[in-house]
Amino acid sequence: MRRRIFSLLCFAVLGSMFAIGQDVANYRRDLHQDRRDLRQDRVDRRNDRADIRSDRRDLSKDHRDLRQDIRNGNYKDARRDQRDIRSDRRDLRGDRRDLRSDRRDARADRKDLRADRQDLRSDRRK
Repeated sequence: MRRRIFSLLCFAVLGSMFAIGQDVANYRRDLHQDRRDLRQDRVDRRNDRADIRSDRRDLSKDHRDLRQDIRNGNYKDARRDQRDIRSDRRDLRGDRRDLRSDRRDARADRKDLRADRQDLRSDRRK
């Protein structure tokens, strides 16, 4: 009887140790994923900003070409430049929308990372 109680107690202790170890491993895995998400959001924002700068340059070039074509009386090229301007503006709006979305995602990831770190610290104190 004593042996059975002792073996049950050992299984309970070992089971709780594995559960605690698994919980810490899950926390660390979640922290790693949050940090990776933040890095990816940073890269996405950097790429979106570069794309916005490129679109602005294209837009200013198309405006310059449009003024030149109107001045020279080349209305066919002027219509093409107007289509390019509309396309560049549409692309610029999409890039700005992506940038806002990436900022929102990064803010949520930072908040989640802080909460996970706080949980890990409070678990260590116990």
